[in-house]
Amino acid sequence: MLRLDLTKKAIVFLDKLPPKQFKQVSKKIFSLMANPEPHDSKKLKGHPYRGTDIGEYRIIYRVEEDVLKIALVGKRNDSAVYKKMARL
Repeated sequence: MLRLDLTKKAIVFLDKLPPKQFKQVSKKIFSLMANPEPHDSKKLKGHPYRGTDIGEYRIIYRVEEDVLKIALVGKRNDSAVYKKMARL
């Protein structure tokens, strides 16, 4: 199983989520630790990141050696997630 590393931006976003949505997103993050390339994830063009959705949220991440790095978590229908990703 992979180790987990969350960026400060991801932690701040997760801290602001209501309990039900926090549980959904955290459950998905833990499932990514066991299987970092599930069938519902996709590689993002031009970036070393992958993306997956859970409910109304999008998780942007990558795997480096034995570490799952969660770069961003954001609203799924919001293009701001990709704008933030461009600055990573």
